[in-house]
Amino acid sequence: MSDNTEFNRLFWHSRRGMLELDVLLIPFLKEAYPDLPKEDQARYHKLLNCEDTDMFEWFMQRSRPEDPDLQRIVDLILNRVQPD
Repeated sequence: MSDNTEFNRLFWHSRRGMLELDVLLIPFLKEAYPDLPKEDQARYHKLLNCEDTDMFEWFMQRSRPEDPDLQRIVDLILNRVQPD
C-alpha cells in the first residue's frame, strides 16, 4: 500500500502547470521510474523540487542543470523520448 501511495504522490507532483513538462514526466514516471535504480529515483524526486521554468529550459535543451544529479535525470528522460 505504501508503494502505491508514494507513486500517487509522485504522479501528482509530476503533473506540472505546463503541458510540455506533463508529456515528458508522466510517461517517464509510469513507464521508466519503477525500474530505475534507487539513486536515479532519488534524482527524480530532486528534479520534482525544481522550478517549472528551469525544467522547461532543460528539457527544451536551452540550458543544462549545474547539478550533475539533475543533469543525469534530465538526460535519462530526454533519451527516452529522443533516443540517439
